[in-house]
Amino acid sequence: MCSILRKSKHPKKADETTFMMRNGEILLEKLIASSKGKYNPIRSFSVEEVKTATNNFKVQNVITKDSLNEFYKGFLHDRQMSVMKYSDNSLDAYEYCLTNVVFAAQMRHKNVLKLIGCCLETQTPILVFESVKDGSLADRIHRHNKPNFEPLLWTCRLKIAMEIANSIAYLHVGFPRPIVFRNIKLSNILFDEEHVTKLFDLSLSVSIPEDKTYINDMVVGTFGYLAPEYLTSSCCDERCDVFSFGALLLELLTGQRITDRFSSEMGDEEYYLRDHVKKHIENNRFKEIVDPVIVGDGLCNDKEQQLQAFTDLAIECSSKSPTNRPTMVDVAKQIRQLYLSCNS
Repeated sequence: MCSILRKSKHPKKADETTFMMRNGEILLEKLIASSKGKYNPIRSFSVEEVKTATNNFKVQNVITKDSLNEFYKGFLHDRQMSVMKYSDNSLDAYEYCLTNVVFAAQMRHKNVLKLIGCCLETQTPILVFESVKDGSLADRIHRHNKPNFEPLLWTCRLKIAMEIANSIAYLHVGFPRPIVFRNIKLSNILFDEEHVTKLFDLSLSVSIPEDKTYINDMVVGTFGYLAPEYLTSSCCDERCDVFSFGALLLELLTGQRITDRFSSEMGDEEYYLRDHVKKHIENNRFKEIVDPVIVGDGLCNDKEQQLQAFTDLAIECSSKSPTNRPTMVDVAKQIRQLYLSCNS
């Protein structure tokens, strides 16, 4: 961590020095408390470097964004990178940023975006990650009108589901205290140059306290992905991530948004994607809800069986009863089996 706190070769303004000392002290304290000193080396970047890398945060360099932050592609010292800048309009931006750093610095998984370093010279630190390709999984699934759109075929979707399941399972079982991601959604999934799936943005993540099986916290996340018991009780555990992952699987399957609303044939009832899928299955119209990109020229028996198993898993994960949901470890195993059968 001393690399973050090292003195710059260039003179700094008074406010930059103040921010750097305050941010460095708070971040070091949180890192030690959370990781017990076991975290990856983090490099320090100056304000000038992150501005140069992103061409002063040029809008054309935005990869993805939400209400909390904007994520930019960057280039500095002959190296590609990605830069996360938090919104100045969010009152909680500072805490979310520190949470992201604390958890990201502990990650050692090929499917979790690697934190390279951060700039502490601004009021809210700016984070620097490994490079990724333009666009998120949301762009690949929902935005067919984007330039250079590449449709995701069935095998690719299975691979993505498998890699994200692996990363979430890693958060749940790879640490002394389980980490709940709390923000699984298509726009938080990116790809590197080798098409490896990368989960990113741990801003909303929490650790389950010692000797506890859940944490009681304010409700955060994205509508449609939030587990019903979390919404009603504010109690959060690993099964909340399983529910969110089930919603993501339904989007991969159908090409629809989890928040899309559908009307019954009589027009007297409206429901969201999960119930829409269930009703088609109950009426033996399963093929109608599968994304046309997946269907292509038709479905062979093997592919249809894989799709059915995938759908059953998605419905099970997004069960309204948390006790009926599988663990992410079991989910990852099932999707891996599906992926291997697809490539056998």
